[in-house]
Amino acid sequence: MNTTTLLEEAKALQPDLQHIRRDLHRHPETGFDLTYTKALVKEKLTEMGYEPKELGKAGLIVLAGGKKPGKTILLRADMDALPLQEEADVEYRSQTDGKMHGCGHDMHTAMLLGAARLLKKYEDEIEGTIKLEFQPAEEIFQGSPDMIRSGLLEDPHVDAAMMLHVLAGMPIPSGFVLIPGGGITMASCEQYHIIVKGKGGHGSTPHTAIDPITAAAHIHLGLQEINSRELDGNDFGVFTTCHFEAGKTSNVIPDTAEMWGTIRTTDPDNKTGELIKKRISEISTGIGAAYRCETAVEFYDYCPCMMIDSALSSNAMDYVKDLLGEGALDLSVVSGGKAGGGSEDFAFVSHEVPTVSMFLAAGNSAEGYKYSQHHPKVIYDDSVLYVGSAVYAYLGMRWLAEHQSYE
Repeated sequence: MNTTTLLEEAKALQPDLQHIRRDLHRHPETGFDLTYTKALVKEKLTEMGYEPKELGKAGLIVLAGGKKPGKTILLRADMDALPLQEEADVEYRSQTDGKMHGCGHDMHTAMLLGAARLLKKYEDEIEGTIKLEFQPAEEIFQGSPDMIRSGLLEDPHVDAAMMLHVLAGMPIPSGFVLIPGGGITMASCEQYHIIVKGKGGHGSTPHTAIDPITAAAHIHLGLQEINSRELDGNDFGVFTTCHFEAGKTSNVIPDTAEMWGTIRTTDPDNKTGELIKKRISEISTGIGAAYRCETAVEFYDYCPCMMIDSALSSNAMDYVKDLLGEGALDLSVVSGGKAGGGSEDFAFVSHEVPTVSMFLAAGNSAEGYKYSQHHPKVIYDDSVLYVGSAVYAYLGMRWLAEHQSYE
């Protein structure tokens, strides 16, 4: 396959890809509730000649190729948005209050649809099968395990997997692809919820109440000692309370105070995470009791760390260099060789089959794209959509062509 021709064909799709992406951006949906998004994706795939198959609670898959014997590679795009009020000044801003494509999943979906169109054109040349996955509920770490349980990695059996994630607000030229080396590249993540129950009362008579806000504040401060005094300095373990809620007005002591946050580690066995969870429970319960409060701690939505296969990563670097030339970057040069603290639920796949997770720069901070993902003002440079489509299609076909024999 001629890489120049493929890039030109992908670039010809750019206006349509941008239209699809902005349509999705105007209609963000979260979790598994992707009625509009899934219908649009299904319609586009059907128009291309595919037969979309529903998988799990809200996922879709299609198969490209399969006319020649060979292995199967999985290409994935996530479709869900964030429960975030958009503040970006763009004409295609979200039309749904409290929801926004702040992580670029609308970009991912459009790019994989573009790849699907390219792959349909080259379907007779595909030496094996390319499985395209459109996944829900990545932001709550439930979409990937749901689709795996529903048979994502079988029928046909998946031999390798890859994904792209866009980045904004980074000092990297738009359109450059960052490829990680092998090993752990992203942290595990688990949510926590701490509930502190006291006894409400009037703000003028705090002695007649049991103030859960005071107890929760001391719990929050006490938890900080886990990092500074209980974790090995060589371990990566970070937990952050990002949501604190108590009361509704200025003159009433509430019955309860609540905190929500995340725990992240790069320990593949999650021993560091288990220690943090144990100490969060013990410290919260102990401090709560000292302030006459009852405390409950819940943990949920665990996602493992991302494991990158060294051989597949090396393949990806070679292929992207062939396709984009200097547009291929070694992620370790940017990250300093350290695993990132962000998390990604495609990590569930990475623990099952050889996986590579790459990044596509879509907003250079030096050119005005100063906000990064999950910020209400983030803007993605969607002029790079065709690059993502070409990378998906080329890597899928090239890997299959070079990996026909089973080791």
